[in-house]
Amino acid sequence: MSNVPLMPMATAVWLVENTTLTFKQIANFCNLHEVEVQGIADGEVAKGIKAYNPIISGQLSRKEIELSSEDKNRPLQIKDTDIEISSEDKKIKKYVPLSKRQDKPDSALWLIKHHPQLKDSQIARLIGITKNSVTSIRNKSYWNYNSLNSKDPVALSLFLQKDLIEAIEKAERRIKREKKEKEKTKQAV
Repeated sequence: MSNVPLMPMATAVWLVENTTLTFKQIANFCNLHEVEVQGIADGEVAKGIKAYNPIISGQLSRKEIELSSEDKNRPLQIKDTDIEISSEDKKIKKYVPLSKRQDKPDSALWLIKHHPQLKDSQIARLIGITKNSVTSIRNKSYWNYNSLNSKDPVALSLFLQKDLIEAIEKAERRIKREKKEKEKTKQAV
């Protein structure tokens, strides 16, 4: 049986204690032998196993139990609970060692020089520094601006090339959208 409930023995204990289902129905649902289920009912099997409610876990409904309780030949049907597993990589803030933290302003300078279309907020998000720091680097008012050396953040592995490409594409879409809006306002005037 491919659709076996979570913790079948504990589920069987709960079903024996809380329903009028036959041993055969419980055994079939939990993928156990009928004698095991009878042993649970007699208190000889599954001593110390805490009962597990399949209704709370969403594997069974009360209606399903009632239907099978009324018809002793009707098997219990487990609810199909498809759990969606995302294959996308979640953005996890990783620890940046002290030695690399001083590379962040250098990387911001590199991005400003090589990709001026990126907004300060995009650069800040990519590198992991504040937007105010990026703005002050762009305005050349950063406290340590004269000692900054432009460094490629991808080479320093502060983020992936894929992230940079996505940010550039987003910036280019924004610029096109802004141009269209300017043209519309010019035509309207």
